[in-house]
Amino acid sequence: MTETSSDGAQREPGRLTLRSFWDELPTPGRWLLSTTAISTLGRGMTLPFTIIYVHEVRGVDLDVAGLLMGLIAAVAVLITAPVGALTDRLGARRVVIAGLFAQVLGALVTAFATTVPEFVVAFALLGISFGIGWPAFNAMIASIVDGPLRTQYFGINFALVNLGIGIGGVVSGFLTDVSRPWTFTAIFLADAVCVLVPIAMLLGPLRAVAGAPRPAEDGERGGAGYLTIIRRPAVQWITALTFLASFVGYGQMEAGFPAFARQVSEVSTRTIGLAFAANTAVIVAMQFLVLRLIDGHRRTRVFLGLVVLWAAAWALLGATGLVAGPLLAAVGVIVFHVLFGLGETMLQPTVPAIVNDLATDRDRGRFNAVSAGAFQLGAITAPVVAGWLLDRRLGGVFIGVLLAGLGLVAVLALALERTITPQVNGVATSGPREAAGTERASRSQPEHVG
Repeated sequence: MTETSSDGAQREPGRLTLRSFWDELPTPGRWLLSTTAISTLGRGMTLPFTIIYVHEVRGVDLDVAGLLMGLIAAVAVLITAPVGALTDRLGARRVVIAGLFAQVLGALVTAFATTVPEFVVAFALLGISFGIGWPAFNAMIASIVDGPLRTQYFGINFALVNLGIGIGGVVSGFLTDVSRPWTFTAIFLADAVCVLVPIAMLLGPLRAVAGAPRPAEDGERGGAGYLTIIRRPAVQWITALTFLASFVGYGQMEAGFPAFARQVSEVSTRTIGLAFAANTAVIVAMQFLVLRLIDGHRRTRVFLGLVVLWAAAWALLGATGLVAGPLLAAVGVIVFHVLFGLGETMLQPTVPAIVNDLATDRDRGRFNAVSAGAFQLGAITAPVVAGWLLDRRLGGVFIGVLLAGLGLVAVLALALERTITPQVNGVATSGPREAAGTERASRSQPEHVG
């Protein structure tokens, strides 16, 4: 038996291939995905060198530069809830365009800023763009694709984001020189130019997607407010899971990992750079294969695979502080990021897909805002805890905290599984066990589950 794709081609059912994925994508999905790597190229050029630019090129004290970098995350957290509500009211496309323009302006101001007040303005604009990025962009993706295709889209989009950032970081690493300030100005200008690509797509071929939802008809349920959303058991579990996953994962990448690798593992900065490069390579090379392997499996069980990989990664990093010889420690640090990257390929196709399958078109922006807020709080909390522990030479305690957090993540994933339907969990109902799960989940959720 075969299935027919959107262009009439025949393919074997259940067999995920890059061709079948592309064929099943609606035209707006193809346009949007095609811009991803280009639009993130500029971000990759500036991400590793922003604090170096502020401190070493513009002469801002390092402690002040750190506070300025923190301003980006603080602004992003503050605007997340309003962004979610605006997304549901105005439509995701309009809000995404506003965020992209804020990123363009932020990059332009940063390129020519020389004083702290100017950097405050620039980084506030970047914070606005980042605060808009997750809830509005994820809502726009979910308005274009659904079902298994949504899971696949989130995963492949993540791989393309990493490809753009990775290439951008390599390019800027060769171009920038602190003795030539104009090289840093150039990469921020390049960032602004790259963001113009998705803006052009949204104003052109994608101008008809992700608009404001139609008005509710008589007797039709409208979108849920934040309080109603947060009261749902499934949302509580996925929000707690997202916070902890951010705390033990991404939140440690800019502070906990490099600090541990330098102070405890005693590896060189070049090794740390190679580890990040290995992470990007693994994600780009393995994301589609992972999507094929997890196709048809429960998303919560896939997430347990992430827990195992990340636990092995952090345990290995902890062991690098005990080995004799810089070569073994360096290999361990690089392999850490290989395992961590494999785990990341399981995160992006699961959590955003669950969140958007729980939502309806009328409250999708707010659902994504709740998820984004949890992730951002984890990313803010993680460096604080890592800095406090590692500053006191408590490397073993640091690793222990992360492993304990991953154990709790596994518990939360299993709790979430009991409160969502098989469809939200990425599988079709297919037997008494799944039917019982559907009945149990339906008793704990409102009728308007998407």
